Amino acid sequence: MSAAPVIGVLALQGDVREHLAMLTSVGARAMPVRRERELAAVDGLVIPGGESTTIVKLARHFDLFGPLHDRIAGGLPTYGSCAGMILLADRILDGTPDQTTFGGIDMTVRRNAFGRQIESFEEPVTVAGIDGGAVVAVFIRAPWVEEVGEQAQVLGRVESGPATGRIVAIRQQHLLATSFHPELTGDARVHEYFVTMVREGVPGAAAVSSREGGAA
Repeated sequence: MSAAPVIGVLALQGDVREHLAMLTSVGARAMPVRRERELAAVDGLVIPGGESTTIVKLARHFDLFGPLHDRIAGGLPTYGSCAGMILLADRILDGTPDQTTFGGIDMTVRRNAFGRQIESFEEPVTVAGIDGGAVVAVFIRAPWVEEVGEQAQVLGRVESGPATGRIVAIRQQHLLATSFHPELTGDARVHEYFVTMVREGVPGAAAVSSREGGAA
């Protein structure tokens, strides 16, 4: 792979421009993805925050749901933030009766776990594998991870307040997910971590300083 991997941002709904800008800032060739031919051209993919049910409906409308599911299952490095975390989960709590996901991470995620949009907040979170101290995590109607399977690595938890201990960053081989929105801050380290995953192209290859497990 070249020094500048091509990383797509699923451009159906959500924080698309912000992710494109962050990816570009850390050396990737970033492009929006709305069609199957665009999906076929990327080395990695970001699923942005937004509304998970809306993203699924639009993916079906654009005939992207099946191709997305298949490429993710086939090893495409993929990062999901907020709604993107929900869409990479194998299991969901508090979802709609007919809600589906692309899946891939052996975890159970609770939708809107941190409350309504007016209860949005920022919190420093230490993310394993990311140097330089805690990242500023922006939570907006965010999910959290309730249960983690054996193959998934917990990278970060809430460190203070009533949600202390809740899992908000996780990785399983080529898949990365956070409850929070790093694209809304000036800190590009989460995107840099993901670009490194894409460059390495080997499941599980990026450094993780510790492994946690079990249920939240």
